[in-house]
Amino acid sequence: MGFVQHPLLAAVKPILDAVGAHLVSVEDARISDVALEWEGEIIAAVRLPLLQGALDRLITQVERELGAPLTSLSRSDKQIAVRMLDQRGAFTLRRAVEDVADAMGVSRITVYNYLNALHR
Repeated sequence: MGFVQHPLLAAVKPILDAVGAHLVSVEDARISDVALEWEGEIIAAVRLPLLQGALDRLITQVERELGAPLTSLSRSDKQIAVRMLDQRGAFTLRRAVEDVADAMGVSRITVYNYLNALHR
């Protein structure tokens, strides 16, 4: 069975795509990669994404799920986007409020207001 066709690899691919990780062959695996084992044999490894760019990946994922760039969303959809980003931990990242505000085309105060409404 080939590298791509293996059932475990096919099963984890949507998860890897969602978090920005990718599969690497056993030969190309690094010590920092996560080994994927099937019936006692390591068949591949997962290379996790660097933390740099994490917020951009989260924003892209939310835009994909909502079907439009953040700037073109309605006010209520922007509130939903902030909730989605908050649930995924985006606002624990440094400068996230400012970067999300820029991506949405709104002020930082607006993003803070959306967050405050969520946490009330």
